[in-house]
Amino acid sequence: MPVAEIERKVLETLDKLGIPYVRHEHPPVATVEEAEKHWAGLKGTHCKNLFLRNYKGNRHYLVIAPVTRGIDLKRLTAQLDEDRLSFASAERLKRWLGVGPGSVSPFGLVNDEAHHVQVVCDIALKSGSALGFHPNVNTATLEITLADFEKFLASCGNTVRWLEL
Repeated sequence: MPVAEIERKVLETLDKLGIPYVRHEHPPVATVEEAEKHWAGLKGTHCKNLFLRNYKGNRHYLVIAPVTRGIDLKRLTAQLDEDRLSFASAERLKRWLGVGPGSVSPFGLVNDEAHHVQVVCDIALKSGSALGFHPNVNTATLEITLADFEKFLASCGNTVRWLEL
């Protein structure tokens, strides 16, 4: 699917939900370190998104946290009562969220029609008023309010947990 179509699906979903957003275009970025160079105009909390799988590969998790938060996978494994967590492959990322590496975002949930992916949000995200995420492509960042982020998550139908990561 062309990049414009991938992003259009996200924007149309937000429009249907009545969720306003501010779009910031930037060069392609695949890591937080690359993205930091382009965050000057963004006011919201900058987020990192990890796509994980359990040992058996039958459960997948989208973990969302402020970029400043270190994620301890052993602790998270215990919090989720899992056997072991590791990063999911690019193939699994494409299958469940419809995106490639470097474009992981909660907006990928628009592609998870089976509601397979479980979402884990760091409670620290609730302390900000706005959050920034890729619109499933790494050439832009969308800023939305925390309330609208929660509205978006509720509309997706996936299991969502707020934990102190």
